[in-house]
Amino acid sequence: MGRRELLLRLIASSSAPLLASGAADASEHESWQAQFDASDAPWKSAFTTAAGDLPLTPVRVRGRFPDAARGTLYRIGPAGHDLGGERNHHWFDGDGMAHRFVIAGAEVHHQGRYVATAKRVAEVQAGRRLTEGFGTVFKGREAVSSPDSMNTANINLLPIAGDLLALWEAGSATRLDPRTLETRGLKTWRNDLAGAPFSAHPRVEPDGTIWNFGVSSNTGFLLLYEIGPDGVLRRADALPISDMPLLHDFAVTSGHLVFLLPPLVYDVQRRAAGASVLDSHVWRPELGMRALVIDKRDWTRRQVLTLPTGFLFHLGNAWEEEAAHGTVIHLDYSRSSDASSVLTDTREVMRARLLGNAGPSLTVVSLNLHTGKATQTDLGIEAEFLRIDLRRVGLRHRRVIHAAKPNGGLPMWSAIASTDVESGASQSFSYGAQAMVEEHVFVPDGQRPGWVIGTVFDYAQKKTVLSCFAADALADGPVAQATLPYAIPLGLHGAFVAA
Repeated sequence: MGRRELLLRLIASSSAPLLASGAADASEHESWQAQFDASDAPWKSAFTTAAGDLPLTPVRVRGRFPDAARGTLYRIGPAGHDLGGERNHHWFDGDGMAHRFVIAGAEVHHQGRYVATAKRVAEVQAGRRLTEGFGTVFKGREAVSSPDSMNTANINLLPIAGDLLALWEAGSATRLDPRTLETRGLKTWRNDLAGAPFSAHPRVEPDGTIWNFGVSSNTGFLLLYEIGPDGVLRRADALPISDMPLLHDFAVTSGHLVFLLPPLVYDVQRRAAGASVLDSHVWRPELGMRALVIDKRDWTRRQVLTLPTGFLFHLGNAWEEEAAHGTVIHLDYSRSSDASSVLTDTREVMRARLLGNAGPSLTVVSLNLHTGKATQTDLGIEAEFLRIDLRRVGLRHRRVIHAAKPNGGLPMWSAIASTDVESGASQSFSYGAQAMVEEHVFVPDGQRPGWVIGTVFDYAQKKTVLSCFAADALADGPVAQATLPYAIPLGLHGAFVAA
């Protein structure tokens, strides 16, 4: 076994968080459940636990979905938030439920199915939580034996070579059948990578090449992956990173991988003392926002630039150009001034509370690799769940699709918008005060500027609605909508696959 293989195996085996003795007691968890149950928040049904799988069901359609949108919209998110009278302390801890919306003109069908992770199967059988989550620690439970013993497979979905991968952050991808959503087991890219972290935001270039990363917080390594369009791993390696942050997304250009490293930094000692994975991170604003740029051809060639302190979940896209004195990388992301979104906002919804913190703002960045200077401009538009035309990944782009117009605080986005990241011009459609907007995706159309499709949680009707817009006329409203006869828990990310 070579040095690289030995290193990766070490990371895969040692990245498991330790369960120490400082965990919360049972009464605290019962209190969270009682607070949620007692709340009269009209939107709290978005965070209730789905009782079980949802069979393929016809959906009432108004209008007609365009021919270019014929296909399947896959979505996933946390759906199992409580078990045995105990409620998770963070939205991101819920058991993942995958969904597929099968779209064919005036007909739409929906199916939802829990991902049968080892964690969920064992806990449902036991009738109680057996291991901790990202932001929740249960007292007197089993020690965490590996990252996959915490794996909830609840963040994103990646269609790849006949598989549908349900993605988490700290462990393996989970294979699903794209036609039935049946769980097929864990994905192992290479024997020495079994159980290694594979992040939830891979980037797929127009030629089908897939790039991804994984964070091993305990050991301080960043794993990099390059995967061919056929789903076969081309290469993987690990890089040491000082002050390892909470890292959720990245971007690619034609020549580089770009990571924005917020100063929410992992503290091994906090973890050893019993803190959850989330609470093992410390806000260190003095570090600023580091921009790590890695050469795609030679991962040993790296450069770090510094931006003002901030936090982010998601980037839109990045591209590079050759300027007079070298390469300049341009990118856009949703920037927050601090990490309250993950530390408090997405935690308090588990008690049906909203704190009303301001949402992140769409921000554009220039990284001059020759001078080492990094600059950024806030476009003044609150935005999250950034998506682009996937044919432009790593290339120059103008339009970003995103959720907009917070309605009383996270996670209550009430509108979908399209913004030109060069001019700042933006158009939007508001779903109304009763709406909780989820991620929308761009669907190309060779005959037109394309379409935008996505879901919204209508908490007044307690129903989920799938909508389709003309990409160049969002403000005109949806050209078609499919209203489910029920609501599905608020979700995170997904992908569209044309028929």
